[in-house]
Amino acid sequence: MSGPKVPTAQIVAIGTELVLGRIQDTNSFWLSQQLSDLGADVRRITVLPDVLDEVIPVLQGAAEAGTDFVVITGGLGPTPDDLTVEALATWLGETTYQEPSLLEDYMRRRQVGADGLSDGMRKMATVPESAIVWASPAGWAPCIQINRDRTAFFVLPGPPREMEALFDRYVATAISESLEVKSAARRVFVNMSESEVSPFIEEAMAQLPGLYAKAYVALRTDTHMPVDFVARAGSDRDARRLLSDAVDRFSADVKALGKDIHY
Repeated sequence: MSGPKVPTAQIVAIGTELVLGRIQDTNSFWLSQQLSDLGADVRRITVLPDVLDEVIPVLQGAAEAGTDFVVITGGLGPTPDDLTVEALATWLGETTYQEPSLLEDYMRRRQVGADGLSDGMRKMATVPESAIVWASPAGWAPCIQINRDRTAFFVLPGPPREMEALFDRYVATAISESLEVKSAARRVFVNMSESEVSPFIEEAMAQLPGLYAKAYVALRTDTHMPVDFVARAGSDRDARRLLSDAVDRFSADVKALGKDIHY
């Protein structure tokens, strides 16, 4: 008996400074955690420069793959190299316009009239014609949603504080309301080697549909190694129950070998 469909997600981080190694891409790490916790299956993380010919094929590929959610960060600022909106509009074959609600928000916050808005502010208020737009509670660049066929694209600014605020306020809600699955996760620590742990993990995933487990050898200390369990099911209650069952079984197997497990 198959469970509910697990939606797929991709993360696209845009910024030449990222591919040059000048700035660390912490956004993708944070987003992958959030999306996984919501119940999505993150299938790909792509880092791209601010180049139209690099960005557009990735957008097209994500849509052609039938990805449910694509979260894009970066390229929404006021400078000429911020090209994410242009890439989206070009790919969609749409014109762009200056969103009035954003312009009004900028004027209110800056306490200026329309003639007091800079070209940079107007650029950050420019969106594709089919966009759903939310103003930022923590900065100037907005959150943009574009729906194409079965794929929902969410575009967020690059600065982590702004990105996280917009994701928490708008994107997480939009995604969670459309998901058929819920997720629960837990990390445990064992004094075992990878070869000792792997059979237990493989058996747990084989016996418990909806479970993902992973031992992190790279994070092992002299005494313990972390093991993550992520359970997905059709409700919060079922996800928590599956997680508890998996951890209990794993714990019993570990203790049967005379090994320690810590939570």
